[in-house]
Amino acid sequence: MRQSRKLEHLKYSMLLDDGPAAAGFADFTLVHNCLPEIAWQEIDVSTAIAGISLPQPIIINAITGGASDVTHINSELAEFARLTTTPMAVGSQYAAIEDPAVAESYKVVRKVNPNGVLFANLGAHVAPDAARYAVEMIGAQAIQIHLNAGQEIIMSEGDRNFSGYLSNIETIVGKVGVPVIVKEVGCGIAREQAAALISVGVKAIDVGGTGGTNFLAIEAARGRLNLDAEMVGWGIPTAIAMTEVLSVAGNNVDVIVSGGIRTPLDVVKALAIGGASVGIAGPVLKILQRKGLEGAVRWFNKFITDIKRYMLLVGARNIRELIFTPIVITGYSREWLLARGITPTQFAERKKNH
Repeated sequence: MRQSRKLEHLKYSMLLDDGPAAAGFADFTLVHNCLPEIAWQEIDVSTAIAGISLPQPIIINAITGGASDVTHINSELAEFARLTTTPMAVGSQYAAIEDPAVAESYKVVRKVNPNGVLFANLGAHVAPDAARYAVEMIGAQAIQIHLNAGQEIIMSEGDRNFSGYLSNIETIVGKVGVPVIVKEVGCGIAREQAAALISVGVKAIDVGGTGGTNFLAIEAARGRLNLDAEMVGWGIPTAIAMTEVLSVAGNNVDVIVSGGIRTPLDVVKALAIGGASVGIAGPVLKILQRKGLEGAVRWFNKFITDIKRYMLLVGARNIRELIFTPIVITGYSREWLLARGITPTQFAERKKNH
């Protein structure tokens, strides 16, 4: 059942559009700097997550694994990651915990990309020993622990008991031996839950907000369910979730921004608000299918070049300097943040300290 589910997830992720709820980045406008006072060759897009150095700020977020028919997809994604020096997370490895015969669909990633940065992936309910095994399976430098209650309650075969997750995550943090990244899969993380996760030692939080691949819609399509529009659009827009999590993050945790990141400008906005990196999943797989490996690498290189262009246009030599970029927040996002006690003008009035 789990293997066929993996194939159906891929099918519908390719067929269905993003949303319907927006990611919210349209409400965030970077202020142009007509005197950037920097040279193109000075621009540096390197960053770090949980102490792991990354040459650029994009992560290929979890897509698939757990079925023999998707091994070739993970192999191609791993080759793309190798050629672009991009960190990559595998899909949930629980299928291999249940059936070791499908472990090759994950292990292939390390075989193809022996020196790359890889993240393991499991749900928050798993035993710490299973999490440790997932890390060992692919020689991962960190593990993503995913939260997906919205998805599970739409699945007929999904989980229905979500109690004890926080204490289990704390146990995993203490025993797994690599940094733990907690991620939502499309409904977002608010500041209250972010603070709770930080308190148990999580090293990074992936906000996983609305606006990208919608797993509620995917599960509804799989189960031939007619969900109300309110249910399909449930969650926190990515740009808002990012700002909420950053309001409590301080220096204790790195923030990864995912959920509808589709353009270089989305990336720069996410980094300027304070994210350390961004996660992209669906677009990478779609571009690989449409343009092949060479075309996908060309697309990615242009994507990075455009990120640098926007950095120059706001006068930021590196990602650390992006957090001094003034950002004007309007519309629904502004109303939300004001209602939650997060002052939008603090972003609009930023300036470099010289």
